[in-house]
Amino acid sequence: MTRVYNDAGEHIPVTVLRLENCQVVAQRTEDKNGYTAVQLGAGTSKVKNTSKAMRGNFAAASVEPKAKLAEFRVSADNLIEVGSEIVASHFVAGQLVDVTGTTQGKGFAGAIKRHNFGGLRATHGVSVSHRSHGSTGNNQDPGKVWKGKRMAGHMGQTRVTTQNLEVVSTDEARGLILVKGAVPGSKGAWILVRDAVKSGAPETAPRPAGVRAAEAK
Repeated sequence: MTRVYNDAGEHIPVTVLRLENCQVVAQRTEDKNGYTAVQLGAGTSKVKNTSKAMRGNFAAASVEPKAKLAEFRVSADNLIEVGSEIVASHFVAGQLVDVTGTTQGKGFAGAIKRHNFGGLRATHGVSVSHRSHGSTGNNQDPGKVWKGKRMAGHMGQTRVTTQNLEVVSTDEARGLILVKGAVPGSKGAWILVRDAVKSGAPETAPRPAGVRAAEAK
């Protein structure tokens, strides 16, 4: 994360996201697959670390082996040619996006840290259990602890989507996208950025996508 300043001189906290050679690897069509989507690949992977089946897929698309693959549902008229490279200008300033990633793992955490409990009183009979979660059930009826009861346990390292984050600016030359606020995941982690499901893409966004055409072989 870092910060930038707008025209009014206001400080805006942003997360810098980098597109790493993001290319269309395959298309999914209604006739062949029963749905319409594009498969994108990002990063690079050594050939020796890529299975033979995936080598064939990458070879058919005439792209280098990718470290990460993901599918994005699109409409039939917004399919992108295989081999095209998605660039940062696919997103426009002011656009809202949903960001999906795996949160940082915190290990085994208590109820106060994990669920923001208030804890027990500092005095008046409370001894050695100030940070405990308190009662977990009733008496003989129902005579059990209900599933989903908020208690101590493993915290973090879960797939989370943060919705409606604003794109502050983009840098196509360096492949950077600046998003206002924080996104789930640690530094260097892979994340998915898509148009906000609750607001969609703005009219100024490129259609079908902001791409750099595949180079002729």
